[in-house]
Amino acid sequence: MLSPIFEVKNLVHSYGAQIALKVDHLTVEKGEIIALVGPNGAGKSTLLKILGLVEKPTSGEIFFKGKPARPFSQVSRKISLLPQQPFLLKRNVFDNVAYGLKIRKIRDKQILREKVYKALELVGLSPEEFARRPWYALSGGETQRVALACRLALEPEVLLLDEPTASVDVYSAQLIKRAVLKAHNLWNTTVLIASHDYAWLDEVPHKTWHIFKGHIFTDEINFIWGPWQIVDGKAIKQFRDGQKLVFNAPYKNIDNPVAIIESAKINITFSPKKVGLKMIIKQVNSEINFRELKIVVSLEDISLNFKIDEDLVKKYELWPGNPVYIELPGQVDWI
Repeated sequence: MLSPIFEVKNLVHSYGAQIALKVDHLTVEKGEIIALVGPNGAGKSTLLKILGLVEKPTSGEIFFKGKPARPFSQVSRKISLLPQQPFLLKRNVFDNVAYGLKIRKIRDKQILREKVYKALELVGLSPEEFARRPWYALSGGETQRVALACRLALEPEVLLLDEPTASVDVYSAQLIKRAVLKAHNLWNTTVLIASHDYAWLDEVPHKTWHIFKGHIFTDEINFIWGPWQIVDGKAIKQFRDGQKLVFNAPYKNIDNPVAIIESAKINITFSPKKVGLKMIIKQVNSEINFRELKIVVSLEDISLNFKIDEDLVKKYELWPGNPVYIELPGQVDWI
């Protein structure tokens, strides 16, 4: 059996006294596309930098294909990280994209040209139009796509993307999505993407991991935020339309507690019930494997997602804008 492309054991990373990431055990299989979602400061960027071998964890072990991996070691050349705010060298587009190839001792002009042009085409930039354009003559979306082309030219085994669509236009975001999926198809590239662009993410990953307070949840889960009113051992969240959420309150005194519910424990019903929370369907999306549908429902600041059989969607007309009734368990986990 092949080793996972990444394995993380007993990892802790701190900035001073603040623990930014704590992972007991985690594996990433070859060829997976994984979305990392969570609020600012949750640990998404930290995880990407550690897996990208550009930052050393405070403690713990990182394995790449079954072998220990250390920051800036030779194996890091198989991994490409696109940071949240990438920068370009003060050169033209061709020289920016060719830079990493030249570091890897590729000097043949014809091979360089072929790889640079292919990478630009992958991100939707015409080589004839953009190859000789200077770095300062690019829009924000074009700069982001050139930065991605710099990584794709290396044909990486692993591509790590930190907020790749932040501050870019919708057109550039779609071209970035297309480039990521093409890279995956061409080279079976393993991709991890941290993003707040949930609509964009719904169309890309095989699975979604949630990161919160430095902890990683690899199962299908949902977060429900406060504020909560604690009354007689119950945590109550009141909505403007008079509906309430009532859970068993956390046993421990947790500041600003957040409820965690596994998607599998959520029931969807199609007629009003006293125990059902009336919510509105926001999205119905095909998973990337096209075997299941993901449905997203919302009420004010709450958004829940879970998978559902395609036949139910058609039978009960579960389309965006329609109401549904959601049953949630009374007992939840708190963090």
